Amino acid sequence: MSERPVSRGVGKRAAQRLTADDWTAAALEAMAGGGLAAIAVEPLAARLGATKGSFYWHFANRDALIEAAVLRWEREHTDAVIGLVDAEPEPLGRLRLLIGLVLDSTVVPDEGSIELAMLATADHPHVAPVLARVTERRVAYTAGLFAALGWPAEEARRRGLLAVTAYLGYAQLAHVAPGTLPTAEAERRRYVDQVVDLLTAPDA
Repeated sequence: MSERPVSRGVGKRAAQRLTADDWTAAALEAMAGGGLAAIAVEPLAARLGATKGSFYWHFANRDALIEAAVLRWEREHTDAVIGLVDAEPEPLGRLRLLIGLVLDSTVVPDEGSIELAMLATADHPHVAPVLARVTERRVAYTAGLFAALGWPAEEARRRGLLAVTAYLGYAQLAHVAPGTLPTAEAERRRYVDQVVDLLTAPDA
């Protein structure tokens, strides 16, 4: 009789060795490699060297993990980027930094693939609201940069939309035809400069 509480305590400590963040990071990594379908409890547990008990210590079910993972993606790929950009004092500097950050993210392993996996499952009940919110926030934030540069609201919104679609196109190419994109750092900087010049041209 005295062994059972000890056993439960040991199991609880073992379950807590992995955090919820460990599981959401693994889920996003799996999504990058195989889409939303790749988020499955047993393969993730094997990847983490854990048991299913560890998973259920942190999440009620697979849907709860998916929801937590896409919210983490929102924080890391939108909130964190905006925080970095806002630290730049000048609107044009913010725009240049933003374009540079989001295009560079597509050459970092997994990041562009996660974005595409999200888009491919845009109708999933946990993905859809986050993706819609992120997309609108990105367009609105970028439009705000153009407004700060002097364009009226309607034109600023149009240019913000152009910037976001340029990023999505770049992410797609990085996934399916990476050889078409600049790889050296100096080339990427020139590419970013060209994108900014085009987006801020008077007749864009």
